[in-house]
Amino acid sequence: MSPPRPHSNLAARMGRWSADHWKTATFGWLGLVVVAFAIGSQVGTKQVDPNTAGPGESGRMDRILDAGFKQPAGESILIQGHSIRAVSAATADVAARVAQVPAVQNVHRGRLSADRRSALVELEIRGDKKDAADKLGPVLDRVDQAQRAHPGLFIGEFGEASAAKGVDTAFANDLSSAGALSIPLTLIILVVAFGALVAAGIPLLLALTAVFATFGLAALPSQLMPLAPEAPAVVLLVGLAVGVDYSMFYLRREREERAAGRSERAALEAAAATSGRSVLISGLTVMVAMAGMFLTGDATFASFGYATMIVVAIAMLGSLTVLPALLSRLGDGVDRVRVPLVGRRRGGSEGRAWGAMVERVLRRPLLSALVAGGILVALAIPAAQLRFATPGPDTFPKSLDVVKTYDRMQTAFPGKALPANVVLKVRSLDAPAVRAAIRRLQGTDVATGPVTVDRNAAGTVADITVPIPGTGTDGASVGALSALRDRVVPEAVGALPDAEAGVTGITAEWNDQLEQMKSKLPFVVGFVLLFAFVLMLVAFRSIVVALKAILLNLLSVAAAYGILVLVFQHGVAKGLLGFGSTAGIAPVVPLLLFVILFGLSMDYHVFIVGRIRELFDRGESMDDAIAHGITSTAGVVTSAAIVMVAVFSVFATLSMLMFKQFGVGLAAAILIDATLVRGVLLPATMKLLGEHNWYLPRWLEWLPSLEQDEKEPAIPAQPAAG
Repeated sequence: MSPPRPHSNLAARMGRWSADHWKTATFGWLGLVVVAFAIGSQVGTKQVDPNTAGPGESGRMDRILDAGFKQPAGESILIQGHSIRAVSAATADVAARVAQVPAVQNVHRGRLSADRRSALVELEIRGDKKDAADKLGPVLDRVDQAQRAHPGLFIGEFGEASAAKGVDTAFANDLSSAGALSIPLTLIILVVAFGALVAAGIPLLLALTAVFATFGLAALPSQLMPLAPEAPAVVLLVGLAVGVDYSMFYLRREREERAAGRSERAALEAAAATSGRSVLISGLTVMVAMAGMFLTGDATFASFGYATMIVVAIAMLGSLTVLPALLSRLGDGVDRVRVPLVGRRRGGSEGRAWGAMVERVLRRPLLSALVAGGILVALAIPAAQLRFATPGPDTFPKSLDVVKTYDRMQTAFPGKALPANVVLKVRSLDAPAVRAAIRRLQGTDVATGPVTVDRNAAGTVADITVPIPGTGTDGASVGALSALRDRVVPEAVGALPDAEAGVTGITAEWNDQLEQMKSKLPFVVGFVLLFAFVLMLVAFRSIVVALKAILLNLLSVAAAYGILVLVFQHGVAKGLLGFGSTAGIAPVVPLLLFVILFGLSMDYHVFIVGRIRELFDRGESMDDAIAHGITSTAGVVTSAAIVMVAVFSVFATLSMLMFKQFGVGLAAAILIDATLVRGVLLPATMKLLGEHNWYLPRWLEWLPSLEQDEKEPAIPAQPAAG
């Protein structure tokens, strides 16, 4: 038999070139990583400024305040004790200590609480609000000194700057913990999957270098679109997932071809043309899904979008270039340093288990589809109760000092920690009608404490601080915000000529951001679904495969949403996961989960369906192609899914509630997708549809083809050489 012609698709050509120029590909990759990281270190990463005016009414009012006041960041220090004398003495001491810090201005003692056991020292941090957190160190040191000097009292600080600093520290600690736990876990799973340290180390190293390169390259777009503090954690999570997945797909196919009797070069070319093609299609699909986050109009989501697109692109590039380069150099040496026991048992049990399951599914496809579909629908039903709860101090780790202070301040001075701000812009604040309007605002029944008024030097803008009930994000706070916007402010200032008024503050800003996200959500979902459909259509030249990929992924997402509701709203496994708030789901989680899961689940779909199509094109019957396609990919899909579930589960153990929700949602979704969806629903529906799976209407015949190159005869299985 004459040797088969070389494959000609893009992935095959990239693999062939890399194998022929392995030094250039390998050292070029290392150079890319080093240069990218060096660029990031030199340029510096610009982070999202939490003080930037947001959308809606709160954004407009914040811009008025910024223009009229140039307000510095305000901080409050809480002093609590059992006697008024001790509290008064400590309050004077705290005020004297912090007044000595050069970055502090306008220090004054605030009011006593109703029980006269709590007092406040209020101060401002000089300069721009966005730099306040960097100047807090000496202030916090003085607060700690005061606490040591008065051990019988509680002394703590809370404010926008100290809260941001505390949360940033928690994010950094969580990211460090995620890396420390997920990397060794991933290595252990890969060792079990491959049975050899060399083969296990390659996917992990490629994934980690892709993550490090992304940390550097992301600094460039961050100069125009600042990076959110949560983005590095998302990059680590997505980078590990796709980097390991892509490398495993490629490496396992090359090992399989060698076991079937191909030469080292032929096995590598076959892996490049098949698994490499799947990696290319999957990577493009993931990147398209991530691009949907740009449509939210939110700076945080935009930074998630470009950061994850970069890490996926780099991981895909590494899998298509440096991986075949390494394999061409190592050859069968990739199986060196075998692990005892593990190396002898890998692969076989997985394939037999999946083979038995697929055999039963193909025997009763309709029943299997109904049962699996019914389970997914049952899991998805709670998703109808999903409610958003914007993360606030009450959802942050209780171990944070700033959260301890916040909780105490809310009890002693309700509404003081996170008040609403009514902004009034007029020609003159001294006009009698304007003064009367401000008095009406000060007497509002919404306030839980004294309403204070600040005015700018020009006498044209008033900042009216209204303490409101609740935690800032709960129903009581949102209700107070609605009362201010719908009733109090219109009644107080509605008759003033040429007046501009509105409500801002933490509650208003979070509420307006949530409303913006809800309004943009249909566009994001529509964008992802449309372009994922088009990519699947072009990749497989089948309208049925494309539609089915969309529907199956939507089922996985809906089931994941249902599990999120059960856990984080109904409190299932609340004690096990270690969280307290069941107010709802952070708005960032469902959208981020949708785009990431939709992209990642395409890995499995493209890999499995691509293999089934390959076998069908070689002449196997539809049933045999489904059975052989799924059993031959079972090992790598199972191992990849275990890696993803393990990495995502690590995030469920972190301290920030958002990370817990994100980890639980993704881990549950991937587990569902790799078992019920790909193991039962996919083969059952393919069996029911038969050759109609490959249906393409005549009017779409013009579509470009990304199919396998040519139909090659299967090579009989025989021991690999050497």
